[in-house]
Amino acid sequence: MITVHHLNESRSQRVLWLLEELELPYEIKHYARNAQTRLAPPELKAIHPLGKSPVVEMNGHVLAESGAIVEYLAESQTGGKLAVAPNDPLRAEYLYWLHFAEGSAMLPLLLKLYVGMLGEAGGMLMQMRIDPEIDNHLSHANAALGAKTWFVANRFTAADIEMSFVLDAANARGGLERYPNLVRARAAGQARPAWKRALERGGEYKMGA
Repeated sequence: MITVHHLNESRSQRVLWLLEELELPYEIKHYARNAQTRLAPPELKAIHPLGKSPVVEMNGHVLAESGAIVEYLAESQTGGKLAVAPNDPLRAEYLYWLHFAEGSAMLPLLLKLYVGMLGEAGGMLMQMRIDPEIDNHLSHANAALGAKTWFVANRFTAADIEMSFVLDAANARGGLERYPNLVRARAAGQARPAWKRALERGGEYKMGA
């Protein structure tokens, strides 16, 4: 059995979505953010030293980092139907979008969140450095997507699931509407039955609004 240690309003929502797409049985252990700090509860440190979510327990192993979890499950389960095989010409493109999500796109979005907590003190920094970086990454993804619905040759893969949190974060922070191709891709993902099932099982996820 796969156990997902799931924190509300977090990256673990896309792990639930992946598991629903793969139609794998799993159980959820729910954790709630601190209402004041928005940090994960200390109980998660008993599962993994970093005390963050998602964390997945599977076959006696504990796996952290959402990108690693998504890549591993997509390749090892159900014949790799949501992955791209190593000998496939699209493999490099698949890996690019799978890792672009956390490796590049999320950093400026997280910086905007944290610097925004500084109020006026952080306003100039956001305008000068952070907002242009967000636009740089989202414009790139928007142009690469073009008229397609999915990032890799218009084929739905785990890369689209991994990118979903970037689109949710951009939507929550404001400004996603400036990138119509990304808006379209986000809506297409949320229209999938597996996404809706994951939302029902995961609980409150305001970023999906």
